[in-house]
Amino acid sequence: MSNVSREPVHTPVGVVGPAILPTRFGSGRVSRGPGADAVTWLTLYIVVLFAIPSRLILGPLGSAGAPSMLLGLASLAFWLSFILTNAVSRPFTVTYPLKWAIAVFVVCVGVSYAITMSQPISPDEVSPADVALLSLGSWIGTMLLAHDAIRTRSRLEDLSWRFALAGGFMALLGLAQFVTKLSIVNLISIPGLTAVAEAAVYERNGLVRPAGTAIHPIEYGTLLTIILPIALHVALRRRDIALPLRWFPAVAILAVVAISSSRSAYLGAVIGVAVCVVAWAPKVRRIVAIVAVAGTVVVAAAVPRLFNSIIGLFAGVESDPSISSRTDSFSFAWRFIVDSPFFGRGLGTFLPKYRIFDNEYLGMLVTIGFVGTAAFVCIGIVAVAQLLRVYGAATDDGTKDFSVSLIGSIAAGFASLAFFDAFAFPMTMGTLFLAIGIAGALVRLESVARRPLQ
Repeated sequence: MSNVSREPVHTPVGVVGPAILPTRFGSGRVSRGPGADAVTWLTLYIVVLFAIPSRLILGPLGSAGAPSMLLGLASLAFWLSFILTNAVSRPFTVTYPLKWAIAVFVVCVGVSYAITMSQPISPDEVSPADVALLSLGSWIGTMLLAHDAIRTRSRLEDLSWRFALAGGFMALLGLAQFVTKLSIVNLISIPGLTAVAEAAVYERNGLVRPAGTAIHPIEYGTLLTIILPIALHVALRRRDIALPLRWFPAVAILAVVAISSSRSAYLGAVIGVAVCVVAWAPKVRRIVAIVAVAGTVVVAAAVPRLFNSIIGLFAGVESDPSISSRTDSFSFAWRFIVDSPFFGRGLGTFLPKYRIFDNEYLGMLVTIGFVGTAAFVCIGIVAVAQLLRVYGAATDDGTKDFSVSLIGSIAAGFASLAFFDAFAFPMTMGTLFLAIGIAGALVRLESVARRPLQ
């Protein structure tokens, strides 16, 4: 790992404004030597999140035994240590709206949990509710650590590059699954981890739907579309990386989205790229438009069955049973919503045996009510609003492009949640919350950079 960045920092960066965050875990001061900083830890989290198949867990811990969840909870512990270190050294002089939005959502989930546990509840709902809280703590811990503990812009760019590269390798695995028609991940065995399910090969219209190491192709497609805008930022802006290498993640992700046979992946990619176009120069827009048209022609000519299948996904929605199942869920869900409209029946308590909504927003209305759902949506709104402020205040094209790419990632992620019960898929939510954390880090670093010297 490289030494601490030499780029100038106007004011020491910390959770509470001018207070200094530890560069190495367990240290209360900035170290000038090499060491494991937050970006190193978050890189490890990305590797564990994507490289270890979701079906492998620590058996004795059951549903709470996913390795990525355990690392996320450790991230929460590290973040709390940062908070305590800074609270002792300096008062809280700076607040960030995104962290307030997260705090409000956590309070809403906590109130919902308290109300649920104070009432009669089915015994088989208790453990899922507890695991749901642990999962949420894991995702938020990772988000907060990224938000507060990345000290410099160069380290933030390093993390974004690694995030995009991980997405590229995930896409490469999906392409291999499509070509070989094999799951491949069933060959992965890690000592100490137990497989809770067999690796399946999914198909639609006779074509393989790649799932990578994720639980399901929908989750796989969604997490890749969240990473796609960041990968495009890397491809266009990281001139210090060799051209083929920096374009590899974006090209691989776009290729696997094309063969995904997933509406959510197609819509997420369109939303993410459409947002990114805002910050691109006219020349880049023309090149991307030409490549998009050429790619469509190539797919139509090389794999006509895939092209026809994609057209059919959107042309035949009226008769698609997956669509009718989703629309029928609204009336079914309303019966539960009216019973607990404000804070719901408790996160994680609506089990698949009751019904699978394939719509996380509908699921949230049932489990955490209108208040909790609104609080969750506000996280995305606040993140986008803060990034728009960065975009408006930035004087360099790189920062403008970075902020817009993160808006694209967040917009794609929040839009995709309407197509499946995302809280049951740890890779998707881990990816989305990490993207939000990177967005928060950019906002904080840019805010500090514009603050007058003290």
